Amino acid sequence: MARLLLLCAASGLLLAAVAAIPPPEEAARMARYVLHSCDWGALATLSAQEGLRGHPFANIFSLSDGPPGPCGGSGVPYLYLTDMEISVQDLEVNSNASLTVSLAQTPYCRKNRYDPQNPLCAHIIFVGSIVKVNDSEADVAKKALFTRHPEMESWPKDHNWFFAKFNITNIWVLDYFGGLKIVTPEEYYSVKP
Repeated sequence: MARLLLLCAASGLLLAAVAAIPPPEEAARMARYVLHSCDWGALATLSAQEGLRGHPFANIFSLSDGPPGPCGGSGVPYLYLTDMEISVQDLEVNSNASLTVSLAQTPYCRKNRYDPQNPLCAHIIFVGSIVKVNDSEADVAKKALFTRHPEMESWPKDHNWFFAKFNITNIWVLDYFGGLKIVTPEEYYSVKP
């Protein structure tokens, strides 16, 4: 019994260590950590809608870079989209976008009493484009999204849902005082959260 308790305690410490937020000097790891911790983000497009054409337009989208858990994700933000959605219509004209994810949606900032605008409540800004995934990547995207957002499986089939990913070209990290940190996609994909 004592061994079992010791094993459980050690497992708990290991999980706590794995789930610990990365230090500010590890910006690429922080970016991966924040994305993997978030279930949704604010996607900004350039509007193609009448009366708003060319203006920034932000909308909330569910996302996932892989199943939840301490093993980390792929770092690729996957989305489940339909052409019926107004932001997707914008993307059909111009696929460039930015995506912001923040630890404000997690218990971390609330627990530490960090306002969402406080740099210690880390947020990441990705710039790039939205692309449909190919058939070989669709299963990865489906698993990533449906494990975190099981409701998606029951969304109306006649809406012609498709899997897409955010193709990252630029990354900015705000996780501490002193301004934004720039992380390259190569740095980002080479680390684990």
